[in-house]
Amino acid sequence: MMETGSARPKAGLVDRVGLRWFFRLLSSSIGQKFVMAITGLLLCGFLAAHLAGNLLLFLGAEWFNDYAHKLHAQWELLLVAEVGLLVLFLTHIYLAFATAFGNSRAREEPYAVKRTKIPGRVIGANTWMFASGAVVLGVLLLHLVDMRLGMSGLNLRGFKYEGEHFDKTLMVLSNPVSRGVYVIGAIVLGIHLSHGFSSAFQSLGLNHPKYMPLIKLVGRIFAVVIAVGFASIALFVPEIWRP
Repeated sequence: MMETGSARPKAGLVDRVGLRWFFRLLSSSIGQKFVMAITGLLLCGFLAAHLAGNLLLFLGAEWFNDYAHKLHAQWELLLVAEVGLLVLFLTHIYLAFATAFGNSRAREEPYAVKRTKIPGRVIGANTWMFASGAVVLGVLLLHLVDMRLGMSGLNLRGFKYEGEHFDKTLMVLSNPVSRGVYVIGAIVLGIHLSHGFSSAFQSLGLNHPKYMPLIKLVGRIFAVVIAVGFASIALFVPEIWRP
């Protein structure tokens, strides 16, 4: 005869894969900032690698197409990398909304104007980070439509780009509107990184007076390199290789 009261409930998917600790970490504000810092720094590494590959556009079609073909030839690793990047982006975006919502709820009373504790400033760093992150997300979605789907995100006729990788990129950047959006996106990305890089180390508990000035300097240099690098591609590559 079966005992009805002694049966244990089946473990859920989270318990079976051992991710209970991760969701507990995300349930606290400190844990959210910690994971957001980790995902942000990993995305910084992706930006550096992505920029290094795209700078081959300055060397011409042969160099860039060869790089793109070698990259896509390793489709298994590329698939794993793209899934990993998707998880990083989604986690980072979710935590951005979660922390922003948590900060707004933590206020004892609403303000007609957002103010910081620093005299003379009206909008704080958190507001800038959220706003710049939203702009970067929009440009990223456009980039996926343009490059990944091979469609013109800013062309009302909606034509598809055909040809080699270099030709597709050149066609996208030859559109003045697309070029302007990518330049603005690169600048806003630099603004986002200039604060986000050092803020990530602070969230990881590395906020030491001896090291933070150097970390902030490295963060600003990294932000400038990334912003100038991507903006220069949009500005100069179509002019250098104009048909």
